[in-house]
Amino acid sequence: MTRILVLYYSRHGGVAKLAKHIAHGIESVTDCEAVIRTVPSVSTDIEQSKPSIPENGPLYAIHDDLTECDGLALGSPTRFGNMAAALKYFIDSTSDIWLSGKLSGKPATVFCSTASLHGGQETTLLSMMLPLLHHGMIITGLPYSEPGLSKLEISGGTPYGVTHVAGSNNDLDINDNEKALAIAMGKRLANIAKQLKQN
Repeated sequence: MTRILVLYYSRHGGVAKLAKHIAHGIESVTDCEAVIRTVPSVSTDIEQSKPSIPENGPLYAIHDDLTECDGLALGSPTRFGNMAAALKYFIDSTSDIWLSGKLSGKPATVFCSTASLHGGQETTLLSMMLPLLHHGMIITGLPYSEPGLSKLEISGGTPYGVTHVAGSNNDLDINDNEKALAIAMGKRLANIAKQLKQN
């Protein structure tokens, strides 16, 4: 079984919904399993501010989730064109994994949600790619062969990764185009992870 970790932080639910669609795409590939994990919020003192086990939803990620995965989809809402502090806090704790090289050579993709169409989606995706590159991961984007990337409508989707436009009040649900791109990204990541694992 090829195990793909879908790891995200979500404040208002848009990133969590994208994660579920990416997981659906992963599990549509034979012998591939999606493992969904999240991270707790952090306080302004940059420390975990939630209990160790969430009251509902996915479990919080631990380092074993990363070292045991065959691929990674990493997601965050945008915070001033960057990933959210909670996700960065978790990633900053992975020096032991970096030293071991256990993520090196594994495929990864990134995804995010913003309030507006030009709300820093691509810079947020790039900010999430940087630590993955330091871990030696192989970054996988969305090719323009996905027709949803060329649609002229208020919608997410970039060649850097899956995105969602949530609206200024977080009142816009994942639209059909964003859903299709998330599923396609999950399939793409799973197929690449499966091929790399077999080699």
